[in-house]
This record gives sequence, C-alpha cells and structure tokens, in this order.
Amino acid sequence: MAELKEARVPDIGDYDGVPVIELLVAVGDTVTQDQGLVTLESDKATMEVPAPFAGVVRELKVKIGDQLAEGSVVALIEPTEGEAKAAPASPQEPAKPAAPAAAAPAPAKAEAPVAAKAEAPAAPAATPAAIPGANAGTDPEAMPPRTPPVAFTADELMPDKVPYASPAVRLFARELGVDLGRVSGSARGGRISKEDVQSFVKGVMQGGGAVAATGGAPASNGGGLNLLPWPKVDFSKFGETETVALSRIKKLSGANLARNWAMIPHVTQHDDADITELEALRVALNKENEKSGMKLTMLAFLMKASVAALKKYPDFNASLDASGENLTLKKYFHIGFAADTPNGLVVPVVRDCDKKGVLQIAKETGELAAKARDGKLGPADMSGGCFSISSLGGIGGTSFTPIVNAPEVAILGVSKSATKPVWDGKQFVPRLLLPLSLSYDHRVIDGAAAARFTAYLAQLLADLRRVLL
Repeated sequence: MAELKEARVPDIGDYDGVPVIELLVAVGDTVTQDQGLVTLESDKATMEVPAPFAGVVRELKVKIGDQLAEGSVVALIEPTEGEAKAAPASPQEPAKPAAPAAAAPAPAKAEAPVAAKAEAPAAPAATPAAIPGANAGTDPEAMPPRTPPVAFTADELMPDKVPYASPAVRLFARELGVDLGRVSGSARGGRISKEDVQSFVKGVMQGGGAVAATGGAPASNGGGLNLLPWPKVDFSKFGETETVALSRIKKLSGANLARNWAMIPHVTQHDDADITELEALRVALNKENEKSGMKLTMLAFLMKASVAALKKYPDFNASLDASGENLTLKKYFHIGFAADTPNGLVVPVVRDCDKKGVLQIAKETGELAAKARDGKLGPADMSGGCFSISSLGGIGGTSFTPIVNAPEVAILGVSKSATKPVWDGKQFVPRLLLPLSLSYDHRVIDGAAAARFTAYLAQLLADLRRVLL
C-alpha cells in the first residue's frame, strides 16, 4: 500500500472554528482531485474542502460538528499510482494489515483483540476505524487492522449530525422557532430548504408535523416545534387558588395568535405622529355634531390615513399564500380594528374605507363596537380585513408589539398620545405626539419599506389635507 497523504483545510479566509455539517465521502471511496470531502458552514457561507489529489480515502479525521480551521487534517488518502510517485512521505504511517493468527509470533495480549476484530469484518461495531472521526487523535500503531469498506447508513456515519441547511434557512428556522433536527431535507444531498421548513410548520399547525418529521407519535405539549413541555404545577400547595375556564373567544383568538406569532417573522417599527392640529379638528367637529350624538374618535382618522398609506405602499394591502411564494395584492380597503370585550378581543372590519368619510367611518366603528360588546358580531362582520389597527390610547402605554392578524401582512398599534416639547428650529414648543407601532411580516415587507410607510402615515396624521393629494 502506498504511503498515505493528509488532506487539509485550505485557506478559507479569516474563518476559524468552522463546523463540519456534512461528510461527502466515506472510508474506501475513490476521489478525484478537487472533489469535495466535507462541507463546512460559517455564519455567512457554506464551503467544501476539496481533495488536493486523487486517491482512495483510508481514514476520515473529522466528524459532523467538529470545528475546523485552515490547516486542519480532514482525511488520510492513499494517492493513486501517479500521485504516489510525486508525493512526499506522509508523517503518519497507516496501520499494518493483520497477519494470520498461526503466523503471528506476537504476544497473546496484543493478538487477541486483532483476531476478534478480524473474525467479523462486516460488523460496524467491530470496525471502528471505518467510522469518521472514531480514531481521531489515537496512536496509529495502536489502531486495529484495516478491513474492507463497510456500508453505513447516513445516521451511522453521522451519529451527531448537524442539520444540512444554509445560513439563511437556519436564520429562517430560528425566527419560526423550528428545530432543524426535526425537519427532513428535500433538496440535493438532503439539504433543508426554506420550503421544507415552511412545510414542517404547516404540518405542525395542522396536527401532523411532528409525526412527519420524526416518524413517530406527535410530540406532546410542544406543538411539534421541539418545545419544552408545558410546566405542570400544583399551585394550591402555595396558597389558595381558583380555576376559571377561558372564554370561547379567548380560546379561539389564543390559538390564532400562537399560530401567527410562530409562523410570521415579526418586526415592529416605532414612530411618533404630531397630531396637535388633528386633535383640535376632532374636538371642533365633535362640538359641531354634539346635538346629533355623533362622536368622532381618533380611530376614524387613523383608518382614513391608513387607507391613503396603503394606496401609496400596496405591499401592505396584501396577503401571502400558503406556499409562501405568491402575494395577493388587494384593490379594496377593508380596515379591521381590535375591540376589547368582556369575553376577549375581537376584530370587526369596516369595509370600503376609501369610499367613506371620517364621520361615516366613526359611525360604523361605533355600531360594530356595540355589537362586539353585546356578543352579536357575525362572521361577516369580522372577515375580509386588509389591515388592522389596535388602539390602546384610551388606556395608556408608550409603545407595544401587536401581533400580525394573518393572512394580513401588517398591523398598526397605537398608544396614548402625550404632550411633549418639540424643537421647531428656534425654540421648544408643546406638541401632542401619538406613538405608532407598526408590526409587519418580514417575509413580505423589509425594514426600509416599513419605515417609509410609518413616516408617511405620521405625515398624514400631522396634516390630513395630504389625503386629498
């Protein structure tokens, strides 16, 4: 047998401690020059370590999960005849083939384990040298004899395998709370794609994701996302307790909120709108309509301004389909608003806000809110929304992170307005500022678009005459 040569990690830039995520060859494989041996993955890129010459892989010095750097030994390769002639001697000698027991004068203590291993060369347990990384760091002279290559399954070769996925897919999975170890890859070589992660989450939400990913029974209490079981605590041993069942609305909305938070990568953009003049207009209009009983709230103005912003930025008036590949742009403007009721949160929808004035919108929101409090909202009253507004201004707070109301792609949160000093270029003047919190689906909307939308909405609220432009 020709002397073995080391295949080392080449120059990979400034990376250090890069993990091995895939073994591309096994012991006994014949490789060509520049053929990939293992795959490394940093936080920004995936790269293969090529074979520096052609030959037969006699030993893998790494396993899945090992941290490598430039110069790390990946494998010992027996060069082909042409390569062997030009190759310098390897610093590591291969283990010598086992001699027949009758011809070996070696002591019994040294011969016994060799003979035991030679009796069953095809058993994986008896051929540790064939498993990648099993002999890393051992004395070559103490290694067991070589045996014919053994066919191992992927799991046997990679007992502690790291999921095979790109950095972008790993980030996507982390945002959704998905353990990639539970996802099966459908791309070449078993690589996990973004679509695989989405399919897994959809399966989980439909009750079958854990079974599909693990091949067994659904994970209990973890929702199939490899979460820890919900803690079971006997609170009565700490003091007096009372058990109250959740209302039907809270049960339904809770399930929807949990799904939306798990499946939508949320980001929230915060801004302040100067509503000093708008609030003065609202108060004046209420005085004018005092006899009619009509009462304008800031919500009506927010809806009207939101319609103008949705027209300017149509991606916010859209929905992503179940595949995550197609965006439906809507040409209508139905705005939902969160209504707090004794039984829980509901979201009635005011239709065609683009065709209605603020007085009409205020009238309809009042009627829908009354129906919500009385528990008389029907499915038609809560369907078809394009964009939602959750206003906590009447309660308090400075900002919050509302959860996107799927299948919408954005929701506006509004907190309590406050008078603050604002520099006008010459002096500080008191201005009434309204905090805005826009949560959005980052798969559809990027940060720059969200900042522009929120800034434009703040401009409209500062001077509602812009809606006419």
